[in-house]
Amino acid sequence: MKKSILTAAFVGALAFQASAQLQNNQSKFEPVFDFRATPTRSASGMPGEAYWQNKADYVLNVELDPEKHSVKGTFKITYTNNSPDNLPFVWLQLEQNKFKEDSRGTYVQAVEGSRNRANPTSGYTLENVKVGGKPAQFVITDTRMQVRLDVPVKAKGGKVEIEGSYSFDIPEYGSDRMGRIKMEKGWIYNLAQWYPRMAVYDDIKGWNVEPYLGSGEFYLEYGNIDFKVTTPANMVVLGSGALQNAAECYTAEQLKRWEQAKNSDKTVDIISENEVGTAGSRPAGKTKLTWHFKIENTRDAAFGASTGFIVDAARINLPSGKKILAISGYTKESVDKSAKGGGWERSTEYSKASIEHYSKMWFEFPYASANNIAGNIGGMEYPGVNFCSYRSKGEDLWGVTDHEFGHNWFPMIVGNNERLYPWMDEGFNTFINHYSTMAFNNGEYFDPNGFGLNNMRNPQLQGFVVKGPKREPISTYPDVVQDRNLGVTAYYKPGAGMWLLREYILGPERFDFAFKSYIKTWAFKHPQPTDFFNFMNNAAGDELAWFWKAWFYGTGTIDQAVTNVSYAKDGAALVVIKNNGDVMPVVMEVTEENGKKTTLNLPAEVWQKTNEKTIRVNTTSKVKKVELDPKKMLPDVDATNDVWSADAAEAKKKADEEAKKKAEEEAKKKAEEEEAAKKKAEEENGGKKKKKKKGE
Repeated sequence: MKKSILTAAFVGALAFQASAQLQNNQSKFEPVFDFRATPTRSASGMPGEAYWQNKADYVLNVELDPEKHSVKGTFKITYTNNSPDNLPFVWLQLEQNKFKEDSRGTYVQAVEGSRNRANPTSGYTLENVKVGGKPAQFVITDTRMQVRLDVPVKAKGGKVEIEGSYSFDIPEYGSDRMGRIKMEKGWIYNLAQWYPRMAVYDDIKGWNVEPYLGSGEFYLEYGNIDFKVTTPANMVVLGSGALQNAAECYTAEQLKRWEQAKNSDKTVDIISENEVGTAGSRPAGKTKLTWHFKIENTRDAAFGASTGFIVDAARINLPSGKKILAISGYTKESVDKSAKGGGWERSTEYSKASIEHYSKMWFEFPYASANNIAGNIGGMEYPGVNFCSYRSKGEDLWGVTDHEFGHNWFPMIVGNNERLYPWMDEGFNTFINHYSTMAFNNGEYFDPNGFGLNNMRNPQLQGFVVKGPKREPISTYPDVVQDRNLGVTAYYKPGAGMWLLREYILGPERFDFAFKSYIKTWAFKHPQPTDFFNFMNNAAGDELAWFWKAWFYGTGTIDQAVTNVSYAKDGAALVVIKNNGDVMPVVMEVTEENGKKTTLNLPAEVWQKTNEKTIRVNTTSKVKKVELDPKKMLPDVDATNDVWSADAAEAKKKADEEAKKKAEEEAKKKAEEEEAAKKKAEEENGGKKKKKKKGE
């Protein structure tokens, strides 16, 4: 650049700054975090070349006692330390201790009305805890247990075996995540958090030892789980993974039905309603049965059991060509063919559709079965297992079944930390539920104007998200956020944010490539929020800090406005738009008097330098109307300023002129009245002076 040009530019800048105080918006566009790449986490959002995570393999043998409502048995954990650190101690999670009367979770949760309340129990009883075959030194603190090792677990592949026996009483209601309920033909047991589980040791904070308080869910290591559940022979058990000994647990006729179900896209009864409780419905000559399950590369396992289970199943067709089973277990109380949409007799249909949809759209389901199990749990997810309310039916049953199976992608496949970042599983899952509901049975349960978490364009929910007077940011930890706000911060707002990112900001092609790549990259690993943000930025090709910062870490509002239209000398329209809230791209539709319509997609960067921007539009006639966000996708807090029309502008101009004229007339009249009053006062004052002089 020539010196003369530099000088002119500098002088011009001085003059410009002298005339007005500049306020740009750089702070809105700066990254959320001052992130620095490490050997384990790349700046691109991918695992680094030195990424590691530890592994936990379990062998579990337990017995369910329906007389005592208890579980007792043994556990053996083989823990592999892939970290670069020698570990002198390890931490385990003992979540059944949350249900003790003096637990932290009991004191923290609201006395009434909280989903996370529980019926009190005595928690875990642990015995014969050993490390490497020798008695272990351990300390239990609330829902955590520290095992102190005589010899540290060596870095980069060292192993330690922890084993012991344990028992616990099953609460009737266990924070809406596990429990039991009495039905006409026996109890239903929904068993989860039913064995001591390894806490996660990661490259971010070492041991993740946040206690289980109720609202925050789980953060677990991956590994293989081999588990056996012994029950009275009249019970049926459904569990995570693949049943290893079906021939021992089902009758010959039921095994034939299993084979039929494996080749059927229609639901096949395994144990029909009229067979439940009959002698022929269970293998003869046994008082107890042991059900043996295996599930690989998983972070957890769960199971359900009942003497009253109706069981049905159907084939799930995966994109790779692999076939697995959708299985449902429920009691006669859940059958309702007269209800709109039906009852649990459609559960397997819903399960099959949900798993097939997510496998095709995002990432293939990795487990051997998908089990939907009724009980007194409103809705809770585990690898290959749902617990859903036995009362659900129709649209509600579809919604909860689909939502809980969606969790197999977040956090079962993509293993984020639910204790701290529920939006990375609840929010992402709520987002993908939107599309599965649109797709199911030609939109049987999808209402674009309906009130439901799976509708991202729900105006009532959008209004609550952006206008709620006591709203909190998405980033608020689940055990900290107010109970009334958890549905927004963990579910709806992050889900709606992902929907905006796909449908409004990036578009489906760019978003889908980035999001599917994120899932594939972090499958069976532990991503952090920064990994997600950085990955999406890199894969989509945009620095989206303005969006991450405002939507996920703020409580601001969106308010775009169009304030004026004028014309350049060449006839082009000059449209003035204004941003009164958080940054968003602008979709602007310009309608001319001759009927021509022009849609402009303005990037978020139009707001980098200013909150008011003039946009040139090459028009062929006068502008009749300008409308922002014509499809009404944004949760804009003030719709009244989204539209400018020539008629309204002309009417306003006339009204302003009339108001000005009236004001001028009133001012003139007032001035005349004041002048007359002044003159009168002067005359009266003069007359008084004359009288006074005459009197003198």
